[in-house]
Amino acid sequence: MIGLARILAGLFPDGVGHGVVPIGAGGELWPGEAEAVAGAVDHRRAEFAAGRHAARCAMAAAGLSGAAIPAAPDRAPVWPEGVVGSITHAEDVALAVAAPDTLVAGLGLDVEPDAPLPRDVLSEICDGGECAWLAGQTEPLRWARLIFCAKEAAFKCQYPASCALFGFDAMSVRVDPAAGALEAVFNRAYAPFPAGARLQGRFARTGGLVVAGFLRQVG
Repeated sequence: MIGLARILAGLFPDGVGHGVVPIGAGGELWPGEAEAVAGAVDHRRAEFAAGRHAARCAMAAAGLSGAAIPAAPDRAPVWPEGVVGSITHAEDVALAVAAPDTLVAGLGLDVEPDAPLPRDVLSEICDGGECAWLAGQTEPLRWARLIFCAKEAAFKCQYPASCALFGFDAMSVRVDPAAGALEAVFNRAYAPFPAGARLQGRFARTGGLVVAGFLRQVG
């Protein structure tokens, strides 16, 4: 858990708070949150509670007051007014980041097993340019898993602005392994993002996990 906290601190600038909570240690949900997991299996309820606890830890670390974070009909977290954030889950841990909307316009976070992407889904996740880059890497399917993780994080980062649902072909991801840097490029327009718009991110690996984070600047 300490390793994940250090990674989150390194992926985002000062002022972005982070939280790391083991699944099963989320405590009680706040009013308005439980409806999202009514009837869900036990693990999903525990995962959801850990994610909300991690989100409130992130808010506190960013100097923000704790609040309920219900789920919208599309299952996206409904952050309190003035707050932007992102929540993600691995098998046994929940991660979250949060910041005031005066500091950043959007945040996106995703965590995945640091393991090869199944080859049979590679063409669904990666486009021709990404596959050409992967072909030059050692452990290409492990890097493909990072591209999947990055696309998930970039989607979360842009979604509050566009409210657009789209597939993996809507963005292309460029990876700078030496710098731990990511860039997601829109392949077509989704207002307010024109085709060619770019989101900047970072990634890191620890404890059998890969984590990707994206941030949209204000203005």
